[in-house]
Amino acid sequence: MANLSELELQNLRHLMGGYDVTHCKMKEYAECATDSQVKQFFEKGAKSAMQNKQELMKFLG
Repeated sequence: MANLSELELQNLRHLMGGYDVTHCKMKEYAECATDSQVKQFFEKGAKSAMQNKQELMKFLG
């Protein structure tokens, strides 16, 4: 893999931060949800955000 430029690293950091925020918000929404389908929707979104972050982190490894 080629070396990443400083701009590319900043973009990755920005994207990963966004996925962190999304994960936390979706997790919180799921905890507050009373409807099981809504709860499941937010849990799935939280899981997806974490998986996306982990995929991006592979570029740093």
